[in-house]
Amino acid sequence: MLADSKAATLPAGKPPRVPKRDPRWRRPSRRRVLAIRDRLRELYGQPVNDPHGHPIAELVRTVLSQNTNDRNRDVAYGRLRERFATWEEVRDAPTEEVEEAIKPGGLSATKAPRIQEILGQIGDHPDLDWLAEAPREEALEYLTELPGVGRKTAACVLIFAFGRPEIPVDTHVKRVGERLGLFRPGASFEEAHDEMLAITPPEDAYELHVNLIRHGRAVCRPRPRCGECGLRRMCPWYRRHKADVAGNMLPRQR
Repeated sequence: MLADSKAATLPAGKPPRVPKRDPRWRRPSRRRVLAIRDRLRELYGQPVNDPHGHPIAELVRTVLSQNTNDRNRDVAYGRLRERFATWEEVRDAPTEEVEEAIKPGGLSATKAPRIQEILGQIGDHPDLDWLAEAPREEALEYLTELPGVGRKTAACVLIFAFGRPEIPVDTHVKRVGERLGLFRPGASFEEAHDEMLAITPPEDAYELHVNLIRHGRAVCRPRPRCGECGLRRMCPWYRRHKADVAGNMLPRQR
């Protein structure tokens, strides 16, 4: 079946110990991280994760989401599910049929063979339910060894399918987190993932991920709307660029 279902209980407590890439970097205090969480909560509410227990579905959806918006991704995924009854059928179908099904998601000529390669590597009877209980490093290593699967995609599978504490770092989380000083300026996406994991209480991972994205879309854009920002008093980037804000000369950032 296309559905494969198992969800884990999200642990609560302290963030895991993660070595720093740069020993000179001073991580923000727990108090500061919680203050940012609370301010974002005031602005955007408190989203609650409802792990759906479908790791292969999440993996495929995340591949489909690349270089497109959520609506196009969902249309492409819906068409794929309608066309094929099982993941084995998706894997074994002529690639052009998969490509046609997911065409609304864009880049179908790239995504279709990638999805089939991933399903082929998972095994004769595709099943990722074991990731719910696997050691975190083992789960991440397995997922990131699949064709075209990076750290963000792996993190999406673990948190959205199983509720395991990860913070997928997309361009919004990267931009907002760097401006707020949650990780060091110029950090790679890989480092940003590690730093966000190191400073975020596990029970807050989903909330912080979602609300950083919401803030990045609404206010903290590549050319930010600092005058509208409810976090500017705790934002080191704003303090450094206050004069530019006043003169409407803000630099553009990804």
